[in-house]
Amino acid sequence: MTAIRVLCTFGLRTVVDVLAPAFEQQHGCTVERHFNSSVAHMKRLAEGASADVAVFTDAAIDELIAKGRMARRIDFARSGVGLAVKAGAPKPDISTPEKFKAALLAAKSIARSKTGASGLYFADLIARIGMANALKDKLIIHDGLTGECAARGEAELAVQQVSELMQASGVDIVGPFPDEMQSITVFSGGVFNGAPRLAETFLAFLSTHEAAAVIGANGMDPV
Repeated sequence: MTAIRVLCTFGLRTVVDVLAPAFEQQHGCTVERHFNSSVAHMKRLAEGASADVAVFTDAAIDELIAKGRMARRIDFARSGVGLAVKAGAPKPDISTPEKFKAALLAAKSIARSKTGASGLYFADLIARIGMANALKDKLIIHDGLTGECAARGEAELAVQQVSELMQASGVDIVGPFPDEMQSITVFSGGVFNGAPRLAETFLAFLSTHEAAAVIGANGMDPV
């Protein structure tokens, strides 16, 4: 049975996990799925790892194109950063920048991702708005789904892409950051040079109306 190796960022994990079995059934193949942050995947690729398809942030795909690893980029989804709390816990009001800042200051602990786009953005954001020192002792740097920290009661607030927060069981989504504080990440895909034709077919499958419905159901806007 033909197999293709797909490297995927956590942000689109649920989407790929939902769609891959249907693709496998249609094409009589196996889709080997490997999930991590785009940054972690890029590090492993630089160290010699190989794959057929990459589903990363648009910036990471552009970097692979610039390095001659693939020829083109296809955009799938736009995703914003949000907050989550443990299921049943009070949800702070983050509807304005002022209330958002107050919620961060009131929280006893805040989990952010170590290498994900949302975690890196949040670190930059709190530095930019002058809150890095006030929050530094509250931060929990987690390599994976930060919502799991909230679900276990280790963090009062979890920061991540809304699509990633939705992947953690035992949390409630507070909502996206206010527009003035928001950062939109575009998730994209590309096929590595030398990959089988099936890899191109899989990438095209992620751009179908069926895929768009799954993307929308997982807290993102289809592109």
